[in-house]
Amino acid sequence: MRREKDAIMSDLKKYHGVIPAFYACYDEEGNISPERVRGLTRHLIGKGVNGLYVGGSSGECIYQSVAERKVVLENVMAEAKGKVVVIAHVACNNTADSQELAAHAESLGVDAIAAIPPIYFKLPPYGIAEYWNDISAAAPNTDFIIYNIPQLAGVALSTDLLRTMLKNPKVIGVKNSSMPTQDIQMWKDEGCIVFNGPDEQFISGLAMGAVGGIGGTYAVMPELFLKIYALTQAGDLAAARAIQNDVDRIIYKMCAAHGNLYAVMKAILAKKGVDCGSVRKPLPALIDSDMPIVEEAAAMIDAAIAK
Repeated sequence: MRREKDAIMSDLKKYHGVIPAFYACYDEEGNISPERVRGLTRHLIGKGVNGLYVGGSSGECIYQSVAERKVVLENVMAEAKGKVVVIAHVACNNTADSQELAAHAESLGVDAIAAIPPIYFKLPPYGIAEYWNDISAAAPNTDFIIYNIPQLAGVALSTDLLRTMLKNPKVIGVKNSSMPTQDIQMWKDEGCIVFNGPDEQFISGLAMGAVGGIGGTYAVMPELFLKIYALTQAGDLAAARAIQNDVDRIIYKMCAAHGNLYAVMKAILAKKGVDCGSVRKPLPALIDSDMPIVEEAAAMIDAAIAK
Protein backbone atom coordinates (compact mmCIF):
# COMPACT_ATOMS: atom_id res chain seq x y z
CA MET A 1 0.00 0.00 0.00
CA ARG A 2 2.84 2.41 0.84
CA ARG A 3 4.54 1.65 -2.50
CA GLU A 4 1.22 2.26 -4.30
CA LYS A 5 0.76 5.62 -2.54
CA ASP A 6 4.36 6.62 -3.26
CA ALA A 7 3.83 5.78 -6.94
CA ILE A 8 0.70 7.93 -7.05
CA MET A 9 2.45 10.88 -5.41
CA SER A 10 5.35 10.47 -7.84
CA ASP A 11 2.93 10.71 -10.76
CA LEU A 12 1.46 13.88 -9.27
CA LYS A 13 4.84 15.63 -9.27
CA LYS A 14 4.13 16.71 -12.84
CA TYR A 15 1.65 19.20 -11.37
CA HIS A 16 4.27 20.95 -9.20
CA GLY A 17 5.33 24.46 -10.10
CA VAL A 18 3.95 27.51 -11.89
CA ILE A 19 0.81 27.05 -14.01
CA PRO A 20 -0.55 30.25 -15.56
CA ALA A 21 -4.29 30.59 -16.06
CA PHE A 22 -4.72 31.01 -19.81
CA TYR A 23 -6.27 34.23 -21.16
CA ALA A 24 -9.12 34.40 -23.66
CA CYS A 25 -7.76 35.37 -27.09
CA TYR A 26 -10.06 37.26 -29.45
CA ASP A 27 -9.76 38.82 -32.88
CA GLU A 28 -10.80 42.40 -33.68
CA GLU A 29 -14.45 41.33 -34.01
CA GLY A 30 -14.42 39.68 -30.59
CA ASN A 31 -14.41 36.10 -31.88
CA ILE A 32 -12.04 33.40 -30.60
CA SER A 33 -8.76 33.68 -32.49
CA PRO A 34 -7.10 30.26 -32.93
CA GLU A 35 -3.92 31.98 -34.11
CA ARG A 36 -3.70 34.16 -31.01
CA VAL A 37 -4.50 31.19 -28.76
CA ARG A 38 -1.55 29.33 -30.28
CA GLY A 39 0.68 32.40 -30.01
CA LEU A 40 0.01 32.85 -26.31
CA THR A 41 0.56 29.12 -25.76
CA ARG A 42 3.96 29.24 -27.46
CA HIS A 43 4.89 32.39 -25.54
CA LEU A 44 4.17 30.83 -22.15
CA ILE A 45 5.86 27.54 -22.96
CA GLY A 46 8.89 29.53 -24.03
CA LYS A 47 8.99 31.21 -20.63
CA GLY A 48 9.45 27.83 -18.96
CA VAL A 49 6.14 27.48 -17.13
CA ASN A 50 5.21 24.06 -15.79
CA GLY A 51 1.74 23.95 -17.26
CA LEU A 52 -1.35 25.80 -18.46
CA TYR A 53 -4.79 26.10 -16.87
CA VAL A 54 -7.25 26.58 -19.73
CA GLY A 55 -10.85 27.73 -19.68
CA GLY A 56 -11.09 29.16 -16.18
CA SER A 57 -11.90 32.61 -14.85
CA SER A 58 -8.97 34.16 -16.70
CA GLY A 59 -10.20 32.48 -19.86
CA GLU A 60 -13.54 34.30 -19.48
CA CYS A 61 -15.24 30.91 -19.59
CA ILE A 62 -18.64 32.06 -18.34
CA TYR A 63 -18.93 34.39 -21.34
CA GLN A 64 -18.12 31.72 -23.94
CA SER A 65 -20.16 28.99 -25.59
CA VAL A 66 -19.32 25.31 -25.33
CA ALA A 67 -18.18 25.36 -28.97
CA GLU A 68 -15.86 28.32 -28.33
CA ARG A 69 -14.30 26.68 -25.30
CA LYS A 70 -13.60 23.58 -27.39
CA VAL A 71 -11.84 25.67 -30.02
CA VAL A 72 -9.63 27.29 -27.37
CA LEU A 73 -8.59 23.98 -25.84
CA GLU A 74 -7.99 22.35 -29.21
CA ASN A 75 -5.58 25.09 -30.21
CA VAL A 76 -3.79 25.10 -26.86
CA MET A 77 -3.31 21.34 -27.10
CA ALA A 78 -2.02 21.62 -30.67
CA GLU A 79 0.94 23.58 -29.26
CA ALA A 80 1.26 22.26 -25.70
CA LYS A 81 0.54 18.53 -25.74
CA GLY A 82 3.56 16.63 -24.51
CA LYS A 83 5.43 19.82 -23.63
CA VAL A 84 3.69 21.06 -20.46
CA VAL A 85 0.89 19.90 -18.20
CA VAL A 86 -2.54 21.06 -19.36
CA ILE A 87 -5.48 21.34 -16.96
CA ALA A 88 -8.82 22.11 -18.61
CA HIS A 89 -11.50 23.83 -16.58
CA VAL A 90 -14.74 22.37 -17.92
CA ALA A 91 -17.47 23.58 -15.57
CA CYS A 92 -20.59 25.18 -17.02
CA ASN A 93 -23.69 26.09 -15.12
CA ASN A 94 -25.39 22.86 -16.11
CA THR A 95 -24.19 19.27 -15.92
CA ALA A 96 -24.74 18.25 -19.55
CA ASP A 97 -22.53 21.01 -21.04
CA SER A 98 -19.88 20.36 -18.38
CA GLN A 99 -19.84 16.66 -19.27
CA GLU A 100 -19.54 17.49 -22.96
CA LEU A 101 -16.49 19.66 -22.28
CA ALA A 102 -15.01 17.02 -19.96
CA ALA A 103 -15.31 14.27 -22.58
CA HIS A 104 -13.86 16.59 -25.20
CA ALA A 105 -10.92 17.48 -22.97
CA GLU A 106 -10.17 13.81 -22.33
CA SER A 107 -10.31 13.08 -26.06
CA LEU A 108 -7.58 15.69 -26.58
CA GLY A 109 -5.34 14.12 -23.93
CA VAL A 110 -5.31 16.79 -21.23
CA ASP A 111 -3.63 15.87 -17.95
CA ALA A 112 -6.55 16.91 -15.76
CA ILE A 113 -9.94 18.54 -15.78
CA ALA A 114 -11.17 20.98 -13.16
CA ALA A 115 -14.50 22.44 -12.11
CA ILE A 116 -15.95 25.10 -9.87
CA PRO A 117 -19.21 24.27 -8.07
CA PRO A 118 -22.46 25.27 -9.78
CA ILE A 119 -23.15 28.98 -9.35
CA TYR A 120 -26.30 31.06 -8.78
CA PHE A 121 -28.49 28.42 -7.13
CA LYS A 122 -26.94 27.39 -3.83
CA LEU A 123 -26.85 23.60 -3.89
CA PRO A 124 -26.44 21.38 -0.82
CA PRO A 125 -23.09 19.58 -0.52
CA TYR A 126 -24.49 16.30 -1.86
CA GLY A 127 -25.75 18.19 -4.95
CA ILE A 128 -22.32 19.69 -5.56
CA ALA A 129 -20.68 16.27 -5.12
CA GLU A 130 -23.09 14.74 -7.63
CA TYR A 131 -22.35 17.53 -10.12
CA TRP A 132 -18.59 17.06 -9.80
CA ASN A 133 -18.80 13.26 -9.94
CA ASP A 134 -21.02 13.42 -13.03
CA ILE A 135 -18.40 15.60 -14.72
CA SER A 136 -15.61 13.25 -13.68
CA ALA A 137 -17.57 10.27 -15.02
CA ALA A 138 -17.59 11.86 -18.47
CA ALA A 139 -13.76 11.80 -18.43
CA PRO A 140 -13.12 8.55 -16.53
CA ASN A 141 -9.44 8.30 -17.41
CA THR A 142 -8.51 11.86 -16.48
CA ASP A 143 -7.48 13.40 -13.15
CA PHE A 144 -10.03 15.72 -11.55
CA ILE A 145 -9.24 18.92 -9.63
CA ILE A 146 -11.75 20.76 -7.45
CA TYR A 147 -11.71 24.52 -7.95
CA ASN A 148 -12.50 26.26 -4.65
CA ILE A 149 -13.23 29.94 -5.21
CA PRO A 150 -15.96 30.87 -2.71
CA GLN A 151 -15.75 34.62 -3.26
CA LEU A 152 -17.05 34.16 -6.82
CA ALA A 153 -18.84 30.81 -6.76
CA GLY A 154 -20.83 31.68 -3.65
CA VAL A 155 -20.10 28.36 -1.95
CA ALA A 156 -16.99 27.18 -0.12
CA LEU A 157 -15.39 23.77 -0.10
CA SER A 158 -15.73 22.02 3.26
CA THR A 159 -13.71 19.17 4.73
CA ASP A 160 -16.76 16.90 4.62
CA LEU A 161 -17.39 17.66 0.95
CA LEU A 162 -13.73 17.10 0.10
CA ARG A 163 -13.77 13.76 1.91
CA THR A 164 -16.83 12.75 -0.08
CA MET A 165 -15.11 13.71 -3.32
CA LEU A 166 -11.90 11.88 -2.43
CA LYS A 167 -13.87 8.64 -2.57
CA ASN A 168 -13.63 9.22 -6.33
CA PRO A 169 -10.13 7.91 -7.21
CA LYS A 170 -9.77 10.43 -10.04
CA VAL A 171 -9.95 13.38 -7.61
CA ILE A 172 -6.35 14.37 -6.94
CA GLY A 173 -6.43 17.87 -5.57
CA VAL A 174 -7.80 21.35 -5.04
CA LYS A 175 -7.12 24.63 -6.78
CA ASN A 176 -7.61 26.77 -3.72
CA SER A 177 -8.50 30.40 -4.38
CA SER A 178 -9.98 31.10 -0.96
CA MET A 179 -8.05 33.77 0.90
CA PRO A 180 -7.17 31.84 4.11
CA THR A 181 -3.92 29.96 3.54
CA GLN A 182 -5.05 27.73 6.40
CA ASP A 183 -7.35 26.05 3.87
CA ILE A 184 -4.30 24.77 1.99
CA GLN A 185 -3.08 22.94 5.09
CA MET A 186 -6.56 21.54 5.74
CA TRP A 187 -7.01 20.16 2.23
CA LYS A 188 -3.46 18.79 2.16
CA ASP A 189 -4.12 16.94 5.42
CA GLU A 190 -6.91 15.08 3.64
CA GLY A 191 -4.31 13.54 1.34
CA CYS A 192 -4.61 15.58 -1.86
CA ILE A 193 -2.37 18.07 -3.61
CA VAL A 194 -3.25 21.74 -3.39
CA PHE A 195 -2.54 24.61 -5.76
CA ASN A 196 -2.32 28.15 -4.41
CA GLY A 197 -4.89 30.41 -6.04
CA PRO A 198 -4.53 34.03 -4.82
CA ASP A 199 -1.51 35.42 -6.67
CA GLU A 200 -0.88 38.02 -3.97
CA GLN A 201 0.03 35.29 -1.50
CA PHE A 202 1.86 32.76 -3.67
CA ILE A 203 4.81 32.52 -1.28
CA SER A 204 2.43 32.03 1.66
CA GLY A 205 0.59 29.25 -0.13
CA LEU A 206 3.87 27.48 -0.88
CA ALA A 207 4.88 27.83 2.76
CA MET A 208 1.61 26.17 3.79
CA GLY A 209 2.27 23.18 1.56
CA ALA A 210 0.90 24.03 -1.89
CA VAL A 211 2.71 22.09 -4.64
CA GLY A 212 2.63 25.17 -6.82
CA GLY A 213 0.20 27.75 -8.06
CA ILE A 214 -2.42 28.42 -10.69
CA GLY A 215 -2.92 32.14 -11.11
CA GLY A 216 -4.53 34.77 -13.28
CA THR A 217 -1.60 37.22 -13.34
CA TYR A 218 1.11 34.62 -13.97
CA ALA A 219 0.85 34.92 -17.77
CA VAL A 220 1.73 38.62 -17.78
CA MET A 221 4.83 38.15 -15.58
CA PRO A 222 5.74 34.44 -15.51
CA GLU A 223 9.38 35.18 -14.84
CA LEU A 224 8.55 36.61 -11.42
CA PHE A 225 6.40 33.68 -10.29
CA LEU A 226 8.94 31.18 -11.58
CA LYS A 227 11.63 32.95 -9.54
CA ILE A 228 9.46 33.02 -6.39
CA TYR A 229 8.87 29.29 -6.77
CA ALA A 230 12.56 28.51 -7.34
CA LEU A 231 13.71 30.65 -4.40
CA THR A 232 11.09 29.16 -2.10
CA GLN A 233 12.11 25.64 -3.07
CA ALA A 234 15.73 26.59 -2.36
CA GLY A 235 14.80 27.95 1.07
CA ASP A 236 15.63 31.58 0.29
CA LEU A 237 12.42 33.05 1.66
CA ALA A 238 13.78 36.57 2.08
CA ALA A 239 14.56 36.88 -1.62
CA ALA A 240 11.27 35.22 -2.55
CA ARG A 241 9.38 37.63 -0.31
CA ALA A 242 11.02 40.64 -1.96
CA ILE A 243 9.78 39.48 -5.38
CA GLN A 244 6.34 38.68 -3.98
CA ASN A 245 6.13 42.24 -2.68
CA ASP A 246 6.98 43.55 -6.16
CA VAL A 247 4.32 41.27 -7.67
CA ASP A 248 1.67 42.51 -5.25
CA ARG A 249 2.42 46.16 -6.02
CA ILE A 250 2.15 45.40 -9.75
CA ILE A 251 -1.22 43.73 -9.20
CA TYR A 252 -2.48 46.71 -7.20
CA LYS A 253 -1.41 49.02 -10.02
CA MET A 254 -3.12 46.91 -12.72
CA CYS A 255 -6.32 46.80 -10.66
CA ALA A 256 -6.39 50.60 -10.52
CA ALA A 257 -7.57 50.92 -14.13
CA HIS A 258 -11.12 51.53 -15.29
CA GLY A 259 -10.84 48.57 -17.62
CA ASN A 260 -10.99 45.00 -16.37
CA LEU A 261 -7.77 43.50 -14.99
CA TYR A 262 -7.54 41.09 -17.93
CA ALA A 263 -7.88 43.96 -20.37
CA VAL A 264 -4.91 45.62 -18.68
CA MET A 265 -2.80 42.46 -18.76
CA LYS A 266 -3.63 41.79 -22.40
CA ALA A 267 -2.52 45.33 -23.24
CA ILE A 268 0.76 44.72 -21.43
CA LEU A 269 1.26 41.47 -23.33
CA ALA A 270 0.53 43.28 -26.60
CA LYS A 271 3.42 45.61 -25.81
CA LYS A 272 5.58 42.49 -25.63
CA GLY A 273 4.38 41.31 -29.04
CA VAL A 274 1.74 38.84 -27.80
CA ASP A 275 -1.66 40.00 -29.02
CA CYS A 276 -4.67 38.47 -27.22
CA GLY A 277 -7.23 41.06 -28.27
CA SER A 278 -9.51 42.71 -25.73
CA VAL A 279 -12.06 41.29 -23.28
CA ARG A 280 -15.62 40.16 -23.88
CA LYS A 281 -18.56 42.21 -22.64
CA PRO A 282 -19.82 42.69 -20.01
CA LEU A 283 -16.19 42.92 -18.86
CA PRO A 284 -15.18 46.57 -19.33
CA ALA A 285 -12.51 47.26 -21.94
CA LEU A 286 -9.72 49.79 -21.53
CA ILE A 287 -10.36 53.49 -21.94
CA ASP A 288 -7.83 56.16 -22.88
CA SER A 289 -7.16 57.17 -19.28
CA ASP A 290 -6.06 53.59 -18.55
CA MET A 291 -3.06 53.74 -20.84
CA PRO A 292 -0.72 55.45 -18.32
CA ILE A 293 -1.57 52.66 -15.86
CA VAL A 294 -0.76 50.05 -18.52
CA GLU A 295 2.56 51.77 -19.22
CA GLU A 296 3.44 52.07 -15.54
CA ALA A 297 2.53 48.47 -14.76
CA ALA A 298 4.54 47.24 -17.74
CA ALA A 299 7.53 49.26 -16.54
CA MET A 300 7.14 47.85 -13.02
CA ILE A 301 7.16 44.30 -14.43
CA ASP A 302 10.27 44.99 -16.49
CA ALA A 303 12.04 46.54 -13.50
CA ALA A 304 11.17 43.63 -11.23
CA ILE A 305 12.42 41.13 -13.82
CA ALA A 306 15.61 43.14 -14.27
CA LYS A 307 16.27 42.91 -10.50
